[in-house]
Amino acid sequence: MENGFGEVLWIYRLKHWDLPKGKLEKGEDIEQCALREVQEECGLSGLTLGAKLTETHHEYDQNGIHILKTTHWYRMTVMGRPELSPQTEEGIEWVRWVNRQEWEGHLGRSYATIQEVAAEAMRQDA
Repeated sequence: MENGFGEVLWIYRLKHWDLPKGKLEKGEDIEQCALREVQEECGLSGLTLGAKLTETHHEYDQNGIHILKTTHWYRMTVMGRPELSPQTEEGIEWVRWVNRQEWEGHLGRSYATIQEVAAEAMRQDA
């Protein structure tokens, strides 16, 4: 998610720099889900969905069930630098617009899948 100033939207959750993501709801397609999750987790509207960036996979256990989750990542844009509002009930402490130098400096405090997404975005931007 990039704004009109070339800054990228990042969230901070569970002591990690992260990107908004979530689960597909019934009757929703992947693109709708991507937009909805960013809107909900960050308090944004007026988003424009761009091209698919990549997919990542991670595993976790929930209620005794082993889950392999595929996350679909899309480029998104929004005009200007809108105000942000973290969805605290999802454990999001803050949402912030950051420049590339800042978020690259914090990649070591993000999840491996987020590092994959960032690497793919940088590769495509090169």
